[in-house]
Amino acid sequence: MEIRAFFALTLPDAVTRWLADHADTLCQYDKHVEVNWIDSESYHLTLCFLGNISLEQVDQLEQLTRKKLAEVSSFQVHINTAEYYPVSKQLAVVAAMSPEHEALTGLNRFMMEIALEAGIEFKEEDFKPHITLGRLPAKNKFVPPQEWPELDLYSLADSVVLFQSKPGERDSIYTPLFEIPLQDMA
Repeated sequence: MEIRAFFALTLPDAVTRWLADHADTLCQYDKHVEVNWIDSESYHLTLCFLGNISLEQVDQLEQLTRKKLAEVSSFQVHINTAEYYPVSKQLAVVAAMSPEHEALTGLNRFMMEIALEAGIEFKEEDFKPHITLGRLPAKNKFVPPQEWPELDLYSLADSVVLFQSKPGERDSIYTPLFEIPLQDMA
């Protein structure tokens, strides 16, 4: 049996509420009503999308993640921009991001290395860690603004979660499979 999975950081309720308000302001750019705006309860910061993996690989990923992240410290993520981001040939997203964040980029690379070590092959050459606010087909009429509304949020990255993703009626349904805490910043 295979499941769709990805590594992510969870977000505190206060950050989720701010992002939901921000997504509401971005709706004005969806002139052709193409964006499927995501329910804020599903917000998370995606670190690495794995695609379809086996249940055996889940166990292996948990062991590898626990071992590799044992010395990684928690850190603050500055979420300071929104972008139109073409994820693949089929999908684009409107996403909140933290561009050029060294610790976040390092954690993204760590998670990709763990996936490769577990035998998971994926193509994520231009992947950027992001929080999906809305999804739309890659071929669309969405016109991103020249200047996005300002965004200035901080969220503590204190654990990494492997989520299972199942298609739902409107949005995907995310189920945490395991969570590995990062070392306390103090």
